[in-house]
Amino acid sequence: MKQVSQSQAPAPGASQGKAPASRLSVLDAIQDLGLLAIIVIGAIALGLLSPVFFTRINIENLLYSSTIIAVVAIGQAFVVLVAGIDLSVGAVLALSSVLCVALPLNLGLPVGLAAVAAIAMGAVVGLVNGLAVTVIKIPALIATLAMMSIARGIAFIYSDGRNIAPVPDVYLDIQAMRVFGIPVVILLTLALFIVAHFVLSRTRFGRSVYATGGNAVAARLAGIRTNRVIVIAYVLSGVAAAVGGLMITARLEAGAATAGFGYELTVISAVVIGGVSLFGGEGKIGAVLLGVLLLGLVQNAINLLNVPANYDYVVSGLVIAIAASLDVYRRRYVEAGLLRRSIAGKQAERSRQENKPEKQHA
Repeated sequence: MKQVSQSQAPAPGASQGKAPASRLSVLDAIQDLGLLAIIVIGAIALGLLSPVFFTRINIENLLYSSTIIAVVAIGQAFVVLVAGIDLSVGAVLALSSVLCVALPLNLGLPVGLAAVAAIAMGAVVGLVNGLAVTVIKIPALIATLAMMSIARGIAFIYSDGRNIAPVPDVYLDIQAMRVFGIPVVILLTLALFIVAHFVLSRTRFGRSVYATGGNAVAARLAGIRTNRVIVIAYVLSGVAAAVGGLMITARLEAGAATAGFGYELTVISAVVIGGVSLFGGEGKIGAVLLGVLLLGLVQNAINLLNVPANYDYVVSGLVIAIAASLDVYRRRYVEAGLLRRSIAGKQAERSRQENKPEKQHA
């Protein structure tokens, strides 16, 4: 089954069939180039408004802060591609941050084992979310909202609401490590995107993700275990959020139960801006990176231009609304228009083929 196979049995609410893959590929390319153009224009404008923007320190800060969002967004992208949503990522990130510091300090666990335990916790949370959605049939919004509250509460209980320090030196060493002058954290983030891209575009599981998100009923009839695909997507989201918790711990130099507040909106914004459809089944992981960079640029602009920090939430909400509106517009009008043209072209070709024998006979 090809990556675009969901077009053979469109999702409810979508048009009955998709436009040809080549035309949609052009549409996706235009969207990606548009995002890149916005990022470049925004960077130039911000450079003119603030001489600090193009300094090495500021660029590194922008990329450092973006790496955490980027890693969590990879997991969120898998969930959105199967037509789900995960609101618990920020809380899982915070719980991971608390555990990876508290377990060595309080229980004497080796640092590596504590990190593995934190990531395993993320996998367990994702498993519970996935089972709640697929087995108990709780709407994803409600299931992950409940988990968000539970995970955040456990983080506050375990840490007693205080930052836990000192952080093991290995986190600070990794944070400071560079390869050819490039921070290792940035390189690792890019590596994760490459792996995610390979999984989605070159593996059977990746094709199953697209098929499940495009039309779960058709995918199930085609022999795909859709429930298992959805559960794995939520597990990947939990693991990605836990890894983000390790990264933010190194950045904050403390295990913090307050870490990741509002990350749900930011991560969803990045995924949707990157072209992953909220209806599922459409989108590319590479474009999510552009969405992350655009949000990082907005955040950097807020900091450099001394805009009140509380405007972050307003900006995130507006960005989600605009991106979702564009997604709906693209599906309802642009793709529908391409489909109508395709059908009209096929009908015209069929008519020509039917009339040709008649003319030859005459």
